[in-house]
Amino acid sequence: MSAVYGKCFDPTGARHGVPTYPWRLAPDGYATRRQLRAKGLRPGGQTIQAQVMRINQRRGNARVAHLYREDLAKPVRPMTSRKWGALALAMLARRTCPRCLLDVGYCIPTSYGICGLCIALEEQRAA
Repeated sequence: MSAVYGKCFDPTGARHGVPTYPWRLAPDGYATRRQLRAKGLRPGGQTIQAQVMRINQRRGNARVAHLYREDLAKPVRPMTSRKWGALALAMLARRTCPRCLLDVGYCIPTSYGICGLCIALEEQRAA
């Protein structure tokens, strides 16, 4: 067993506090949040049951993904019409330029805070 593999293998949870497995070697019945979501499930209030860990040999830092038990997971709550409406309004707010008040059709970058046309006009004025 390699030293890196040994650092990531702790099925009892003595070293890391929760059962820890090397990357891609978790036992069946456990899933990450994304994997649960792909199956139409959510953690449902359960705490982290285990984790998978991968250590970068060059940098020495560890990447961790938390695992939840699939048998304790609950189905995803369905979207209601009010949730769809709130989501549509939030996306409209992200696409609306605060300077020219136009829906530009894409999410405005937060680094600029204005649409591309307003940025171009501002650069022309500065030149």
